Amino acid sequence: MTSNFHRIAASVCLLLSAAVLGGCGVAVVGGAAAAGGLVAMDRRSPGTQLADQAIELRASSRINDALGERRSHINITSYYRKVLLTGEVATADDRRLAEQAVAGTADVVGVVNDLAILPASALSERSNDTLLTGRVKTRLLDTNGVPANSIKVVTERGTTYLMGRLTQRETELATEVTRTTPGVQRVVRVIDFISEQAALHPEDASGTAPAPASVTTVPPSGASAGSPAGEPAATGATTHPVSPQPVEVLQPPIEVQPLPPAK
Repeated sequence: MTSNFHRIAASVCLLLSAAVLGGCGVAVVGGAAAAGGLVAMDRRSPGTQLADQAIELRASSRINDALGERRSHINITSYYRKVLLTGEVATADDRRLAEQAVAGTADVVGVVNDLAILPASALSERSNDTLLTGRVKTRLLDTNGVPANSIKVVTERGTTYLMGRLTQRETELATEVTRTTPGVQRVVRVIDFISEQAALHPEDASGTAPAPASVTTVPPSGASAGSPAGEPAATGATTHPVSPQPVEVLQPPIEVQPLPPAK
Protein backbone atom coordinates (compact mmCIF):
# COMPACT_ATOMS: atom_id res chain seq x y z
CA MET A 1 0.00 0.00 0.00
CA THR A 2 2.80 2.42 0.90
CA SER A 3 4.66 1.82 -2.36
CA ASN A 4 1.45 2.33 -4.35
CA PHE A 5 0.84 5.61 -2.55
CA HIS A 6 4.35 6.81 -3.41
CA ARG A 7 3.91 5.88 -7.05
CA ILE A 8 0.61 7.78 -7.22
CA ALA A 9 2.12 10.80 -5.48
CA ALA A 10 5.05 10.78 -7.90
CA SER A 11 2.68 10.75 -10.89
CA VAL A 12 0.74 13.72 -9.55
CA CYS A 13 3.91 15.68 -8.83
CA LEU A 14 5.20 15.02 -12.33
CA LEU A 15 2.04 16.31 -13.98
CA LEU A 16 1.84 19.31 -11.69
CA SER A 17 5.43 20.16 -12.65
CA ALA A 18 4.47 19.94 -16.31
CA ALA A 19 1.52 22.24 -15.70
CA VAL A 20 3.75 24.82 -14.04
CA LEU A 21 6.23 24.79 -16.92
CA GLY A 22 3.58 24.85 -19.62
CA GLY A 23 0.98 27.13 -18.10
CA CYS A 24 -2.36 25.35 -18.31
CA GLY A 25 -1.16 22.93 -20.98
CA VAL A 26 -1.63 19.90 -18.69
CA ALA A 27 -4.74 19.47 -16.60
CA VAL A 28 -4.90 17.06 -13.65
CA VAL A 29 -8.44 15.70 -13.68
CA GLY A 30 -9.77 12.75 -11.73
CA GLY A 31 -6.64 12.10 -9.67
CA ALA A 32 -3.45 10.27 -10.50
CA ALA A 33 -5.11 7.65 -12.70
CA ALA A 34 -6.32 10.27 -15.17
CA ALA A 35 -3.01 12.10 -15.02
CA GLY A 36 -1.08 8.93 -15.79
CA GLY A 37 -3.39 8.32 -18.74
CA LEU A 38 -2.54 11.70 -20.22
CA VAL A 39 1.17 10.89 -20.09
CA ALA A 40 0.62 7.44 -21.58
CA MET A 41 -1.28 8.86 -24.56
CA ASP A 42 1.78 10.83 -25.72
CA ARG A 43 4.58 8.90 -27.42
CA ARG A 44 7.14 11.17 -25.81
CA SER A 45 8.44 10.17 -22.41
CA PRO A 46 7.45 12.44 -19.49
CA GLY A 47 11.03 13.68 -19.46
CA THR A 48 10.88 14.64 -23.12
CA GLN A 49 7.53 16.39 -22.65
CA LEU A 50 9.05 18.49 -19.87
CA ALA A 51 12.13 19.16 -22.01
CA ASP A 52 9.93 20.46 -24.85
CA GLN A 53 8.11 22.79 -22.48
CA ALA A 54 11.39 24.07 -21.09
CA ILE A 55 12.71 24.65 -24.62
CA GLU A 56 9.69 26.81 -25.44
CA LEU A 57 10.29 28.98 -22.37
CA ARG A 58 14.03 29.36 -23.01
CA ALA A 59 13.56 30.00 -26.74
CA SER A 60 10.95 32.68 -26.05
CA SER A 61 13.33 34.43 -23.68
CA ARG A 62 16.15 34.33 -26.24
CA ILE A 63 13.89 35.77 -28.95
CA ASN A 64 12.89 38.58 -26.58
CA ASP A 65 16.58 39.32 -26.02
CA ALA A 66 17.31 39.23 -29.76
CA LEU A 67 14.38 41.32 -31.01
CA GLY A 68 13.31 43.37 -28.00
CA GLU A 69 10.34 45.59 -28.84
CA ARG A 70 10.42 44.41 -32.46
CA ARG A 71 8.92 41.08 -31.41
CA SER A 72 5.26 41.32 -32.28
CA HIS A 73 3.69 37.91 -32.88
CA ILE A 74 5.94 34.84 -32.77
CA ASN A 75 4.71 31.43 -31.63
CA ILE A 76 7.15 28.75 -30.51
CA THR A 77 6.19 25.06 -30.50
CA SER A 78 8.66 22.34 -29.54
CA TYR A 79 8.02 18.66 -30.20
CA TYR A 80 10.74 16.08 -29.57
CA ARG A 81 13.19 19.00 -29.36
CA LYS A 82 12.41 20.23 -32.85
CA VAL A 83 11.03 23.76 -32.80
CA LEU A 84 8.39 25.25 -35.09
CA LEU A 85 8.32 29.04 -35.44
CA THR A 86 5.09 30.59 -36.72
CA GLY A 87 3.67 34.09 -36.76
CA GLU A 88 4.89 37.32 -38.28
CA VAL A 89 7.99 39.51 -38.20
CA ALA A 90 8.66 42.87 -39.80
CA THR A 91 11.82 42.10 -41.76
CA ALA A 92 13.89 39.26 -43.17
CA ASP A 93 16.63 40.20 -40.70
CA ASP A 94 14.25 39.75 -37.75
CA ARG A 95 13.23 36.38 -39.18
CA ARG A 96 16.87 35.33 -39.30
CA LEU A 97 17.62 36.64 -35.80
CA ALA A 98 14.64 34.76 -34.36
CA GLU A 99 15.80 31.52 -35.95
CA GLN A 100 19.35 31.98 -34.72
CA ALA A 101 18.10 32.66 -31.20
CA VAL A 102 16.10 29.44 -31.17
CA ALA A 103 18.83 27.37 -32.83
CA GLY A 104 21.20 28.43 -30.04
CA THR A 105 18.78 27.34 -27.30
CA ALA A 106 19.92 24.41 -25.17
CA ASP A 107 18.55 20.98 -26.26
CA VAL A 108 17.16 22.19 -29.59
CA VAL A 109 18.06 19.80 -32.44
CA GLY A 110 16.24 21.47 -35.33
CA VAL A 111 14.23 24.54 -36.32
CA VAL A 112 11.39 24.85 -38.84
CA ASN A 113 11.19 28.58 -39.47
CA ASP A 114 7.82 29.40 -41.04
CA LEU A 115 7.70 33.01 -39.85
CA ALA A 116 6.06 35.27 -42.43
CA ILE A 117 7.37 38.75 -43.20
CA LEU A 118 4.03 40.48 -42.68
CA PRO A 119 2.29 42.85 -40.25
CA ALA A 120 1.15 41.09 -37.08
CA SER A 121 -2.12 39.22 -37.58
CA ALA A 122 -5.31 40.66 -36.13
CA LEU A 123 -6.92 39.21 -33.01
CA SER A 124 -9.87 38.08 -35.15
CA GLU A 125 -7.49 36.05 -37.34
CA ARG A 126 -5.89 34.45 -34.31
CA SER A 127 -9.30 33.59 -32.86
CA ASN A 128 -10.23 31.94 -36.14
CA ASP A 129 -6.98 29.96 -36.08
CA THR A 130 -7.75 28.78 -32.54
CA LEU A 131 -11.20 27.60 -33.60
CA LEU A 132 -9.71 25.86 -36.63
CA THR A 133 -7.16 24.07 -34.44
CA GLY A 134 -9.97 22.82 -32.21
CA ARG A 135 -11.94 21.64 -35.22
CA VAL A 136 -8.96 19.68 -36.56
CA LYS A 137 -8.24 18.13 -33.16
CA THR A 138 -11.85 16.99 -32.83
CA ARG A 139 -11.80 15.36 -36.26
CA LEU A 140 -8.48 13.62 -35.53
CA LEU A 141 -9.91 12.24 -32.28
CA ASP A 142 -12.91 10.89 -34.18
CA THR A 143 -10.77 9.11 -36.79
CA ASN A 144 -9.82 5.46 -36.28
CA GLY A 145 -6.13 4.76 -36.78
CA VAL A 146 -4.98 8.29 -35.93
CA PRO A 147 -3.10 8.66 -32.60
CA ALA A 148 -4.61 12.10 -32.03
CA ASN A 149 -3.11 12.53 -28.55
CA SER A 150 0.36 12.08 -30.03
CA ILE A 151 -0.12 14.85 -32.61
CA LYS A 152 0.55 18.51 -31.89
CA VAL A 153 -1.77 20.76 -33.91
CA VAL A 154 -0.93 24.44 -34.56
CA THR A 155 -2.76 26.81 -36.92
CA GLU A 156 -1.46 30.13 -38.24
CA ARG A 157 -3.26 32.25 -40.87
CA GLY A 158 -5.23 29.23 -42.10
CA THR A 159 -2.19 26.95 -42.32
CA THR A 160 -2.40 23.95 -40.00
CA TYR A 161 0.82 22.31 -38.80
CA LEU A 162 0.92 18.69 -37.62
CA MET A 163 3.84 17.68 -35.38
CA GLY A 164 4.45 14.20 -34.05
CA ARG A 165 6.18 10.82 -34.22
CA LEU A 166 4.01 8.87 -36.64
CA THR A 167 4.09 5.98 -39.06
CA GLN A 168 3.65 6.64 -42.77
CA ARG A 169 0.10 5.28 -42.58
CA GLU A 170 -0.82 7.46 -39.59
CA THR A 171 0.67 10.51 -41.29
CA GLU A 172 -1.40 10.05 -44.44
CA LEU A 173 -4.60 9.53 -42.44
CA ALA A 174 -3.97 12.63 -40.31
CA THR A 175 -3.11 14.69 -43.38
CA GLU A 176 -6.30 13.69 -45.19
CA VAL A 177 -8.44 14.51 -42.15
CA THR A 178 -6.76 17.90 -41.77
CA ARG A 179 -6.76 18.94 -45.43
CA THR A 180 -10.48 18.22 -45.72
CA THR A 181 -11.38 20.21 -42.60
CA PRO A 182 -13.41 23.30 -43.58
CA GLY A 183 -11.29 26.43 -43.27
CA VAL A 184 -7.87 24.76 -43.62
CA GLN A 185 -5.98 26.38 -46.50
CA ARG A 186 -2.70 24.51 -46.21
CA VAL A 187 -1.26 21.59 -44.22
CA VAL A 188 2.36 21.41 -43.11
CA ARG A 189 3.61 18.15 -41.62
CA VAL A 190 6.60 18.27 -39.28
CA ILE A 191 6.89 14.56 -38.61
CA ASP A 192 9.42 12.09 -37.23
CA PHE A 193 8.60 8.99 -39.25
CA ILE A 194 8.69 5.76 -37.23
CA SER A 195 7.99 2.11 -37.99
CA GLU A 196 4.77 0.31 -37.11
CA GLN A 197 6.73 -1.64 -34.50
CA ALA A 198 8.05 1.55 -32.91
CA ALA A 199 4.50 2.90 -32.78
CA LEU A 200 3.41 -0.14 -30.77
CA HIS A 201 6.45 -0.07 -28.49
CA PRO A 202 7.76 3.50 -28.07
CA GLU A 203 11.34 3.51 -26.89
CA ASP A 204 11.58 7.20 -25.97
CA ALA A 205 12.08 6.47 -22.29
CA SER A 206 15.33 8.14 -21.34
CA GLY A 207 14.21 11.77 -21.47
CA THR A 208 17.83 12.75 -22.13
CA ALA A 209 18.69 15.40 -24.66
CA PRO A 210 20.40 14.30 -27.91
CA ALA A 211 23.43 16.19 -29.17
CA PRO A 212 22.61 19.32 -31.17
CA ALA A 213 22.32 18.73 -34.91
CA SER A 214 22.45 20.98 -37.93
CA VAL A 215 19.41 23.17 -38.53
CA THR A 216 17.25 23.02 -41.65
CA THR A 217 14.45 25.48 -42.25
CA VAL A 218 11.51 25.87 -44.61
CA PRO A 219 11.49 28.94 -46.87
CA PRO A 220 9.28 31.90 -45.95
CA SER A 221 5.77 32.07 -47.37
CA GLY A 222 5.80 32.52 -51.12
CA ALA A 223 9.36 31.21 -51.57
CA SER A 224 10.13 28.32 -53.86
CA ALA A 225 10.49 24.82 -52.46
CA GLY A 226 13.97 23.75 -51.43
CA SER A 227 13.56 20.14 -52.58
CA PRO A 228 11.33 18.28 -55.01
CA ALA A 229 8.54 16.08 -53.81
CA GLY A 230 9.58 12.54 -52.97
CA GLU A 231 9.33 9.68 -50.59
CA PRO A 232 10.35 10.71 -47.05
CA ALA A 233 13.19 8.91 -45.35
CA ALA A 234 12.40 6.23 -42.81
CA THR A 235 13.61 8.44 -39.98
CA GLY A 236 13.93 12.17 -39.43
CA ALA A 237 11.34 14.93 -39.42
CA THR A 238 10.19 16.38 -42.71
CA THR A 239 7.76 19.13 -43.59
CA HIS A 240 5.18 18.61 -46.32
CA PRO A 241 2.90 21.57 -47.12
CA VAL A 242 -0.13 19.99 -48.78
CA SER A 243 -2.69 22.14 -50.59
CA PRO A 244 -6.30 21.07 -50.01
CA GLN A 245 -8.75 20.97 -52.87
CA PRO A 246 -10.32 23.04 -54.30
CA VAL A 247 -8.62 25.92 -52.45
CA GLU A 248 -5.86 27.58 -54.48
CA VAL A 249 -2.78 28.83 -52.64
CA LEU A 250 0.49 30.40 -53.74
CA GLN A 251 2.70 27.77 -52.09
CA PRO A 252 3.81 24.71 -54.12
CA PRO A 253 1.52 21.71 -53.50
CA ILE A 254 4.35 19.63 -52.05
CA GLU A 255 7.62 20.69 -50.46
CA VAL A 256 10.06 18.42 -48.64
CA GLN A 257 12.61 19.79 -46.19
CA PRO A 258 14.53 17.25 -44.04
CA LEU A 259 15.32 17.87 -40.39
CA PRO A 260 17.90 16.01 -38.27
CA PRO A 261 16.90 12.40 -37.57
CA ALA A 262 15.31 11.55 -34.23
CA LYS A 263 17.86 10.68 -31.56
